[in-house]
Amino acid sequence: MRPSFDFTEAPFGRRHQHHAFGPGRGGRGGPGGPGRGRRGRAPRGDVRAAILLLLAEEPMHGYQLMQAIADRTDGRWTPSPGAIYPAISLLEDEGLVVARAESGRKVATLTDAGRALVDENRDTWPDPFDTAAHGPAGPDLRGAVMQLGEAARQVGRTGSPDQRERAATIIDDARRALYLLLADGPERSES
Repeated sequence: MRPSFDFTEAPFGRRHQHHAFGPGRGGRGGPGGPGRGRRGRAPRGDVRAAILLLLAEEPMHGYQLMQAIADRTDGRWTPSPGAIYPAISLLEDEGLVVARAESGRKVATLTDAGRALVDENRDTWPDPFDTAAHGPAGPDLRGAVMQLGEAARQVGRTGSPDQRERAATIIDDARRALYLLLADGPERSES
């Protein structure tokens, strides 16, 4: 049985706070406003395999792992601290990784068991850094939703009662249209 992980205490002694609409205060999405902190969204790869493969090359701390993944995917996938640090902790719990303090940072290193796991599975794991496997990055739906939310807040703050009622109808219609889109299933090619 795997030991339980207390998510109230962040790994490596740091607390990470995640907001409903991304980093920053008040759902701003980072410096510069909504959606400006990311270059589009690609599907996420296998964080666990990526960490193990990178640590097989050399010991790294969390930020180095995030940067190495971003570099190997040409910036298409940059896992957040909220993905990297819990994964490192789980790998530690499994005895595959050990983290030691070096120069004020916790550096993760593969254990003998971790190295054996990587050596046994390296050829069978899908390449977590293969951006072609992720397909082309689609439209940034998260950014679009954040912009819609900001527009709705503006109407809520400064709009007339009639404008607020019309905005609610527009949002409700958009929600229904999205569910109908899913109900139609995958796009079919016309013969």
